[in-house]
Order: sequence, then C-alpha cells, then structure tokens
Amino acid sequence: MKTLHLTKRFAGSLWPFRPNSESDSWATSHLLEGEVALWRRMSAQDQRHSIGVARRVEEHLGDKATRPVMAAALLHDVGKVDSQLGTFLRVVATLSAAVAGRETAELWVQSSGVTRRIGLYLKHPEIGGDLLAMAGSDDFTATWAREHHLPEDDCALDKELAHALRVSDDD
Repeated sequence: MKTLHLTKRFAGSLWPFRPNSESDSWATSHLLEGEVALWRRMSAQDQRHSIGVARRVEEHLGDKATRPVMAAALLHDVGKVDSQLGTFLRVVATLSAAVAGRETAELWVQSSGVTRRIGLYLKHPEIGGDLLAMAGSDDFTATWAREHHLPEDDCALDKELAHALRVSDDD
C-alpha cells in the first residue's frame, strides 16, 4: 500500500505546474492568512497533492470537515519547504530513511549541504507543525502536521478525524 502511494506521488511530481486558479482559490478559502503564506511557499507538486488529500477528506467527513481539518489536509506536508529538495532527491531521502531509519535525520540536520537538506526533508512533520504554530494555525492543524506519519494509535487527535486524514493521504 505504501509503495503504491509513493509510486503515485512520484509520477504526479513529474508534472511541474501549479494547481489551476479555481483549485488554488478553493484551497486558500480554507486557510487563514498566515497559512496562505505557507501554502504559497509549497512546491507545485505538494500543492496538487494536498488539494487531492483535502478533497478526499471533505468527501469522507462531510460536515465534520471543519476549517482546521481542511487546513490540516492542505498543509500537512508544509514542512518540506525548508528542505528545498526536488523530486529525485526526495526519492533519495525516502530510500535513505528506509535504509538508515528516520531517526538518523536528527544527525543529518546537523550536517551541511545535501545531507542536511535530506535530514530536513525527513523531519518535515515536526518542522511543519512548528511553521503552522508560528503562523497562528489551530492546534488541530499543527498537531496533524506533526503526527501524520505516526502510527494511528499514537496520534493525539480525534481518531475519526485522524483516520480520515490518513486514508485520504494514502490514496
């Protein structure tokens, strides 16, 4: 399942264009001013991916898809902006984490160059949560960014909402 998700993400990342103006307007209508500024920093690929996640969340949850939930879907990967990695180095980072373990990211962040950027990429959940908190996001939105790679049982959020976000991200 994870391999299929990553394969779809890779194929989609090869398309370099930003979402169309209608999709961009729809996305930003769910965001606070500080969140819109973060959204604008995200790569075209990450914006397109997050719109798909948010649309699936809305479909899954209906009226329970509140603004903070939609912002969480749209900004869960915002922490990737600090790494400034393109598609192929993201693949390298993902494979590196699979071989060396995600915990090595802490050491890599203390390095320099590409190694540091790979470490930042792997720490994107924590970085994203911090960016969202500094932007004035709802606690739910920032927490989801921090926890979206944790096992479902370790997530501190409402289980139904967290599950909808997780399955929408894995589609």
